[in-house]
Amino acid sequence: MTTATALDYATAPNWSVHADNGIDYAYREIGTGAVPLVLLQHFRGNLENWDPRLVDALAAGRHVIAFDNVGVGATTGTTPSTIAQMAHDAIAFIETLDVPQVDILGFSIGSFVAQEIALTRPAIVRRLVLASAAPRGAAGMHGWAREVIGAVGKPQPDPADYLGVFFTSSPASLQAGMETLGRIHGRTTDVDAPTTWATQQSQYDAVCEWGIPDHNALHRVSAIRQPVFIANGDRDPMILPHYSHLLAGLIPHAQITIYPDAAHGFLFQHAAEYAADVTAFLDAEVH
Repeated sequence: MTTATALDYATAPNWSVHADNGIDYAYREIGTGAVPLVLLQHFRGNLENWDPRLVDALAAGRHVIAFDNVGVGATTGTTPSTIAQMAHDAIAFIETLDVPQVDILGFSIGSFVAQEIALTRPAIVRRLVLASAAPRGAAGMHGWAREVIGAVGKPQPDPADYLGVFFTSSPASLQAGMETLGRIHGRTTDVDAPTTWATQQSQYDAVCEWGIPDHNALHRVSAIRQPVFIANGDRDPMILPHYSHLLAGLIPHAQITIYPDAAHGFLFQHAAEYAADVTAFLDAEVH
């Protein structure tokens, strides 16, 4: 790993680290702090799909690390088709940080992986932040609605489809979406490799497997004992906000916030407020 970090995400260099599982992981980091905050990305997203405005706000008082999991972007290997294996792959990257514990922020499919990391290797997780999340086995999560997967599941991304899923139809939300797209696509040098169609297919297979209705699987998350902050937009069409409430009821030490007039990209639309809420959660004393 590097020993110095950049001042902002938009200009931070891409790095690579070789892990014990034989994978070379691409990552980007900014900020400083004793406990790193590791970011787990959404479906088909790579290093470029984090909004720099959000990452910079999160890194104002801590070390923030975004990375591509196996087979994603510039990271080597083949993307697995299960969330469980994605979690093991993420743990292999986290082990390269050589720190006792990390905080984890998982977004969308990244939130599934984050839950599995906390269950598989609880000792390395200090606190957990879940954005647009759902527990394994929840009824109605076996694949996304046809209009959602039709929008985000095409071989080539479409900005209009992105706006339709990540933001609402209100003028304020759409404006926030356009500004987010401008920031996300503003980097022109040292750009991460695009996510392949094979990776997208494997990720969606993993999403579908995770969402097979299973009442017994729902109770797995009750074993998560770390403090957990759960959040979503009130109009997320991809992972409905009622799954956030379900998770908050299943995890013993969870708190929840739902952001108004916001969809799947609520954390980008409400970047300043969300970063402040995440920071307050991560910095709070444990009672």
